[in-house]
Amino acid sequence: MSYSARLTALRAELAAQGLDGFVVPLTDEHMSEYVGDYAQRLGWLTGFGGSAGSAVVLRDKAAIFTDGRYTLQVREQVSGDDYAYIPVPQDSVAAWLGRETAAGQRIGYDPWLHTRQQVADMAAALADREAELVAVTANPIDAIWTDRPAPSAAVLTVQDEAVAGESSAAKRARIGEWLTEQRADAVVLSALDSIAWTLNVRGTDVAHTPVALSYAIVHADGETDLFIAPEKITPEVRAHLGNAVRLHERAAFAGYLTGFAGKRVVADPERAVAAIALGLEAGGAKVLALRDPVVLTKAIKNPAEVAGHRAASVRDGAAMVRFLRWVELECPKGGQTELSAAAQLLACREATGLLKDTSFSTISATGAHGASPHYHVTEESNAAIELGQLFLIDSGGQYQDGTTDITRVMPIGAPTDEMRDRFTRVLKGHIGLATAVFPDGTLGGHLDSLARRPLWEVGLDYAHGTGHGVGAYLSVHEGPQRIAAPNYPGGAAMEPLRAGMMLSNEPGYYKAGEYGIRIENLVLVESREIAGADRDMLGFETLTLCPIERTLIVADLLTVEERDWLNAYHTRVAEVLASELEGADRDWLLEKCAAI
Repeated sequence: MSYSARLTALRAELAAQGLDGFVVPLTDEHMSEYVGDYAQRLGWLTGFGGSAGSAVVLRDKAAIFTDGRYTLQVREQVSGDDYAYIPVPQDSVAAWLGRETAAGQRIGYDPWLHTRQQVADMAAALADREAELVAVTANPIDAIWTDRPAPSAAVLTVQDEAVAGESSAAKRARIGEWLTEQRADAVVLSALDSIAWTLNVRGTDVAHTPVALSYAIVHADGETDLFIAPEKITPEVRAHLGNAVRLHERAAFAGYLTGFAGKRVVADPERAVAAIALGLEAGGAKVLALRDPVVLTKAIKNPAEVAGHRAASVRDGAAMVRFLRWVELECPKGGQTELSAAAQLLACREATGLLKDTSFSTISATGAHGASPHYHVTEESNAAIELGQLFLIDSGGQYQDGTTDITRVMPIGAPTDEMRDRFTRVLKGHIGLATAVFPDGTLGGHLDSLARRPLWEVGLDYAHGTGHGVGAYLSVHEGPQRIAAPNYPGGAAMEPLRAGMMLSNEPGYYKAGEYGIRIENLVLVESREIAGADRDMLGFETLTLCPIERTLIVADLLTVEERDWLNAYHTRVAEVLASELEGADRDWLLEKCAAI
């Protein structure tokens, strides 16, 4: 069935259900960024392959909503004859509904796929048009998606305390103490990474993110109800969880919510879907709209998690060196493609013997494809890597001791002067952020302009945030920490940065139709001792270890301080990775890390 035919079929199903439209977000019942195949409703309906977006289908029109990362990609993958392209955050689903609907129309939504705030915004916009937002009991897309995959049945594994750094019992006890402070009886954990972190378990239900489809309710005494398919629980996992964790079928979760009459129950307004709060309230519970208590604790890495990431960074850095040397040697000869390059990098990581998964779908982009920040190569889009192009590789690995994310750019043949100028300006921004020193409590958004200034000085910019949080063998995009300005996708980064948080540092530049540039390392927020300082200060330690391509750098554009940083970084990369490599790979590393 073509995508146009699927749109027609959905409209017929909506008419049969008495609806005039339907909202289709790219998420699951856990508000996940990456979702299992069974929840890829937006992709199935439209053909869009990005990791963030929404669509609205009305009887006579439809629109797809994406942010600046996907401006080019959405136009390549989704028919403009079927959908209007709507930019986010400049516009929104609610605002569009407020313009495009008519009085008396009934617009459907799935309460298991939206937060209460999203529902409230859409309902208010429709009310202004004298239209109605209607919760559906069964998602209409599921009625026409006849070969929809079943949710994964993969089993859980235990995340050993040696790498987790704290027992699950201790974590649950801390949550219980927090609940007591809030005068609450329980908290609903619906974010999959919060559940995995709290229980020290991992899964394989979602590609690239080691989590399992489940819900958890932690009570003030630390005891926990876990809702999960029973076939996922091995004897080892059952023993690990202990008697204080009671097991239930995942399907029993909705009914269980109605059993908290007279209780005060926390449900995160940003991470819990509307159906959870509605279910609690239907049973007589008082819903406390507070942030999931795991979110911040999980973001501040403990010493074991930091040590694990350091080990993963060394392992992953050596794999990247082997790959980049291959790119430099093989791609100029011809015969290589974006897919063959991605396969080569995967092989380099798999050769470590410790790779669990990639941490996201590898962005292997050559030439014009690099100008789409989140380009996803397919058999249909696969392009040959050719002389004169820039090849951008953005990828990461999931290892039991850490999650990696790195972007590097390699010239295929001789780069142009413009390419080198733009690359150097991106590098200057990267160094500006890497060397920042700032007061404890500084918001991530306050630092964003440090990475953009060298581009702004010549009238250039990039349409994505500069940094995202990273989990510990969990989600490669972890909140609440971010580095981004208010007018970029995701909005302002309003979370204070704290020692122990891990983030990416990834400024870029993209020239539509020609090339893309991004330099990404992961960094750790750390305390900085400054003589004479009258307040606590923080800075970044760069964790990622991999050469930055020197032939793309215009040395004269760097200040003395920037050169010193780059040379010191490359000295450390060479010292740490040399023992992980042999022969020609080691020689290549040392050459690439020579002083500039």
